[in-house]
Formats: sequence, C-alpha cells, structure tokens
Amino acid sequence: MNSAAHLDATFAALADPTRRAILARLAAEGEASVLELAAPFKMSQPAISKHLRVLERAGLISRSRDRQRRPCRLEPRALSEASAWLERYRQVWEGNFRRLDRLLERMKSKQATANPRRNRRTTQ
Repeated sequence: MNSAAHLDATFAALADPTRRAILARLAAEGEASVLELAAPFKMSQPAISKHLRVLERAGLISRSRDRQRRPCRLEPRALSEASAWLERYRQVWEGNFRRLDRLLERMKSKQATANPRRNRRTTQ
C-alpha cells in the first residue's frame, strides 16, 4: 500500500467512534480477544469483527493466534505516520498564527501612533 493510500485507510478507520474506542482500549489495557473488545458495545461479535478487519487493513492493529484465542494488539506505526502527517500541518498553521499575531501587533502599534489622544481616553 502506498503512503497516500495508507493514510487514507488510517483516517477512514479513525473516523468511526467504535474503532477509536477499540484502539483506546488496546492502548490502555494491552492486547485483547474479540470477545473482550466486544464487551462494552451493544453490537454483535460479527459487527465488532468487521471493525477489527478495517483496523487491521489500516495497519492499526494486528491479530495473532494463541490456541483458540486470536488476540488483537495495537500497532503504533500507522498512528505515528498519521501523527507525522498532521504535525506538518500543525506547524504550517502555527506559522500562520504567528504571522497574524505580528500583523495585529503592527496594526495596533500604527493605530496607537496615529491616534495618541484617543488611546489615552480609552485607557483611562
């Protein structure tokens, strides 16, 4: 799967609140079986299994076989790739906000210089 397709799969998987709750459970408590993951939800085991397949295809979880049990575990790599992608945009927006702050400060400074009497009245 190429990088763009992988990000698409990751964000599509994260778009569902049930899948996010499953990931949160795995992050907090470690690996779990399908039955253990299904317990807090009012849905069938096949419905949970469908959610798990989406998470697995996105690379967010992996499943192994332990006798009769098929434990699921969190795979942090896909989340770290999504986080790195988001981080680039966070940096862009923070830069934009810093430039906006500087512009507003310059505008305030120009206004104070242009209207010194008006400024004195508003601060009193």
